[in-house]
Amino acid sequence: MSTKVEHRVVSGHGSLKTLIGAGDRIALFTLPFLVVGLVLNLTVPFLFAVGGPPAGLRTISIAILIVGMVVWVWSAALILRKVPRGELITGGPFHVVKHPLYTGVALLVLPWLGLLLNTWLGAAIGIVLYMGCRMFAPAEEAELSTTFGQRWNDYLDTVLLPWV
Repeated sequence: MSTKVEHRVVSGHGSLKTLIGAGDRIALFTLPFLVVGLVLNLTVPFLFAVGGPPAGLRTISIAILIVGMVVWVWSAALILRKVPRGELITGGPFHVVKHPLYTGVALLVLPWLGLLLNTWLGAAIGIVLYMGCRMFAPAEEAELSTTFGQRWNDYLDTVLLPWV
């Protein structure tokens, strides 16, 4: 399936706002939790310790973290390359979930990085980030629907895990 837009895209398609999507609102929602969590984690680390992962879980954590970083970098590269040209991204990690940048960091990077660093803070911040994505992504999706029309609807039918 071609990712080229077959009709005119609304003006400003290459703007910074278009590149960011709902990311700014998600970041602002998550930031207070992150700051408070980091301060508490540094001042009373024993409250956050998970006992360090055993060797097997450490290996699994590293493997999932690597996958999460690949998803994040791949998604960011697609966004930086295609969004300024007004293209709808439907391939790669976007074929699996609608928001791989947000979802990848929230579910594949933060929790497993936290586990490796002996803190459950990564999982907590990942949950908050994912909640922010679920709260603010619908506005981004409405804008994509307006911009791409039927192409957006067709894309939604192909996403493997649309609820994630």
